[in-house]
Amino acid sequence: MLQAGVVRGRGGWLGWGMIYPGLVSITFRKLTVEAIVEAVQRTGLVGIEWGGDVHVPHGDIGTARRVRDLTVRAGLQVAAYGSYYRVGRSESEGLAFERVLETAIELGAPTIRVWPGTAGSDATDEDGRWKIVRELQRIGDLATKAGVTVSLEYHGGTLTDTDASASQLLVEVDHANVFTCWQPHVGATAEAALAGLQDVRSRLSNLHVFHWGPTPNDRRPLAEGEDAWARYLAAARTVEGDRYALLEFVKDDSLAALAEDAATLRRWLM
Repeated sequence: MLQAGVVRGRGGWLGWGMIYPGLVSITFRKLTVEAIVEAVQRTGLVGIEWGGDVHVPHGDIGTARRVRDLTVRAGLQVAAYGSYYRVGRSESEGLAFERVLETAIELGAPTIRVWPGTAGSDATDEDGRWKIVRELQRIGDLATKAGVTVSLEYHGGTLTDTDASASQLLVEVDHANVFTCWQPHVGATAEAALAGLQDVRSRLSNLHVFHWGPTPNDRRPLAEGEDAWARYLAAARTVEGDRYALLEFVKDDSLAALAEDAATLRRWLM
């Protein structure tokens, strides 16, 4: 979570228990780090979740340091390290969590996003689920020692693919340093999505913000989702602590769409 006073000169976004607007860098995988920093500055956002696949590769300490410095010099915040560490698989494929954690520390990220598993809840047997639970407890301990939190990706094809499974997983892990990001599941009604958010609110980390139609390929202007997002943000505001609302994916992958969505998000958060 944020430290008190880390965001300065942003008017209505100062203080405790606030939601700060930002961007997930993988929204623009083809852009350079410099171009993303410039776009975030230009659109009035304040934080960036840097992705671990392209912009800040796992274990690339030099790049992590450079990206941190670029972000800070621009007057922005590192909101999170969006790793592609798959709990239950990455260790066996040669990506140790310690390597991810070292990168996040150098980046100055307050939290590390991880993916809970490699298959959905219905496709994961009990032994597989408890293997993931134990590993989340282990990496939660490691991150605690470094002063960094762990945030689950809230996504299909993992153990957070349903609201019930996500909520149950957090109970099973029962770790003070393991939280979850949140986003509406694709195709869910606003009522169902809100209920899912309420189920995990006590462990809420950052929000990933977008507005899609029935499929992920049907990206819409964020302003069209105002009714639903007003409810989601109102619920998130009742949760103790600061967090980011991070734009993730925009219509046509365009910077013009980012500018429109950023203006919408900033208006909602003021």
